[in-house]
Amino acid sequence: MNRYTPIAEHGMVGDLQTAALVSSGGIIDWWCTPRFDSPSVFASLLDSERGGYCRLAADSPDENDMTARQLYLSDTAILVTRFMAPGGVGEVADFMAPVDSSTPQDRHRLVRLVRGVRGSLPFTFTCRPRFDYGRAAHTLTQADDHSALFRSTGMDLHLQTTAGIPLRADGNDITARFTLSAGQAVAVVLTSAPSDGPVPQHPSLEGIADDFEACRAFWLTWLRSCTYHGRWQDIVNRSAITLKLLTYAPTGAPIAAATMGLPEQLGGERNWDYRYTWIRDAALSVRTMIDLGFDEEAQAFRRWLRDRIEAGGTVSGDPLQIMYRVDGDPHLTEEILDHLEGYHGSRPVRAGNAAADQLQLDIYGEASDALIVGDDVGAIRGWKALSDVLDWLADHWDQPDEGIWETRGGRQNFTYSRLMTWVAFDRGIHAARKFSRPADIARWTGVRDTVFRQIVERGWHQKRQAFVQHYDTDVLDASLLLMPEFGFISPRDPDWLSTLDAMDEELVSDSLVYRYDPAASPDGLRGAEGTFNLCSFFYVEALARSGRLNQARYAFDKMLTYANHVGLFAEEIGSSGEQLGNFPQAFTHLALVNAAMALDEELSKAQARPRTDDHRRPATYGLTVPADRSGISG
Repeated sequence: MNRYTPIAEHGMVGDLQTAALVSSGGIIDWWCTPRFDSPSVFASLLDSERGGYCRLAADSPDENDMTARQLYLSDTAILVTRFMAPGGVGEVADFMAPVDSSTPQDRHRLVRLVRGVRGSLPFTFTCRPRFDYGRAAHTLTQADDHSALFRSTGMDLHLQTTAGIPLRADGNDITARFTLSAGQAVAVVLTSAPSDGPVPQHPSLEGIADDFEACRAFWLTWLRSCTYHGRWQDIVNRSAITLKLLTYAPTGAPIAAATMGLPEQLGGERNWDYRYTWIRDAALSVRTMIDLGFDEEAQAFRRWLRDRIEAGGTVSGDPLQIMYRVDGDPHLTEEILDHLEGYHGSRPVRAGNAAADQLQLDIYGEASDALIVGDDVGAIRGWKALSDVLDWLADHWDQPDEGIWETRGGRQNFTYSRLMTWVAFDRGIHAARKFSRPADIARWTGVRDTVFRQIVERGWHQKRQAFVQHYDTDVLDASLLLMPEFGFISPRDPDWLSTLDAMDEELVSDSLVYRYDPAASPDGLRGAEGTFNLCSFFYVEALARSGRLNQARYAFDKMLTYANHVGLFAEEIGSSGEQLGNFPQAFTHLALVNAAMALDEELSKAQARPRTDDHRRPATYGLTVPADRSGISG
């Protein structure tokens, strides 16, 4: 197999408790089980030799004769990889049937269904599991030609096939070769389970076909709840499914991404573990899920969030910490996996996340907004959780923190953190009045107004005519694109429009947006990074709300060209348009949906009103050359 498949050359399948990546060449090179944040079984995406993989692909004597294409079965999480050669066409459908959503499951089943479509085509199957991120040895036991058991400490991986795939041992791994003609089908089933558990029932093609249809029906039924019917239906549907796939069903906690260790710069050290639940990311998803019609998902996370506040038990002793495991465990000890070389040699590979004990005061604003948008605070437990947080925040808001980007260069008075502090008190005051709940409204109002004045006086840089990253700098920060979204400032306010103009000049490169300039604002880490897809979609939404519709639509359409072949986004875009960082990133897909809905709304308003000067900026379509800002990325 090739050393490393590009990050973008993958689709994702999952069962709402775990997820696997499948490359466009038919390789499963990432799967952690029985939970998103469990150690890996396949991780060749992080080390092509030690990580382990499962390959199922068509063969051809001449690689140039073989073409592979990948797609999702429309509006589902069933991933189809098609192989086309002069002798025939075949396809592999990968899927995981969603499991019981109420309780964690210790057995997970990944199905690979292979069909001959035209002519005749040879296939090769290789299964090389490497347990515990490649640190644990395993044994292989074969009962017959169609089943095998890989056993490691605490975990079994059962491999079972239907007739037509004769398995052969290759040391402690398995290989097989077979040929399919048009109309023929076979299947491979991988089942992860605790050691010494019962052997799964041997699969039949009829049973696999039933599972396939049940999986397809699940996703089609779930998507019927979606209330979005706008101009970008397909990409919004795909983003919604991706967000659902990245949500741990037993608790309702969404993770940031399916992977860990994928670099923000090839060869760099910005390689983090994203398989956890960030309060910020998940809280911001609540309003989006409600706007899309997925009230159940929004309600599940709000319950999880309320439980975190009530339980306490954070590492720092504060009411909340910035991230947790999906079950609410606050301990995310970071370790470096020295034995893994990293994607294209990008070291170190980190498991766990030391940023969990950072102070990021903005999370209280996002959490408050999430609790209030669903009227949870009308209930006694919901109100107590919110009021306890705000009473604590009233004593602790005016201090430096690490900020939204989890920098490791020291605490600052970040403007975004103050913005979200203002949001927390603003939402709490409105909720107290709406539901007639007991609260120290006078104190909360005083703090809210003090924060507002502080941002206006210290977060505004007179020379730059823009709001800046923190109070002691003139550096811009793309997180402030959310200022109008949260109601702090009107999207048509002159101070906001001049801030947007400044970001246009400094942070935006052909619709792609940098978070900030790390050379001007050192963040304690070596190397550079690409543009942040999250910020690029924030930018589209800000343009749309500010009335710059031509510019917003052109920026959005260009952003969609950076999606991969199945509509997925990683965290960042590199200088050559390549996807970088953990994949797929939930926050990016959340921001995409928000941008699509905002742009739809503003375009519809513009079409409904008489033609007047609406302050829209024309799109340049490349006819003017912007200043070169490539230096931001190093």
